[in-house]
Amino acid sequence: MVRKVLIALGIVFGAGGMFATSDMAFSNGGRFAGPGIGITGNDTGGIFPYTPDVAAAYEQIASDYCARWGRLSYVTSVHRNYGDYVSFVCIDKPWMIH
Repeated sequence: MVRKVLIALGIVFGAGGMFATSDMAFSNGGRFAGPGIGITGNDTGGIFPYTPDVAAAYEQIASDYCARWGRLSYVTSVHRNYGDYVSFVCIDKPWMIH
C-alpha cells in the first residue's frame, strides 16, 4: 500500500515538474519554442518572418546576419505573405581557404 502511494506521489510531483518547465519556456517569451520575432538561425543560414516592412531590405538583412561569420548570403525562399518566412543560407566566400 505504501509503495503504491509513493509511486502515485512520484508521478504527481514528476508531472508537476514537467509543467513547471513548460511554463518557464512560455514565461521567457517563448524564445526557445522555435521561430519567432527576429532571425532564427546559425552560421549556415536562417529564417525570419516576412512583413511588408522587410520587402525592400530582406537581402540586406540576410547579408548583415551572415557577415557575423564572414560569409556571404543567398536568399533561397521568399513567400510574400504576411506571416510566412524568408529563408537564406550563409555560404563561404569562394576565395577563402579554411
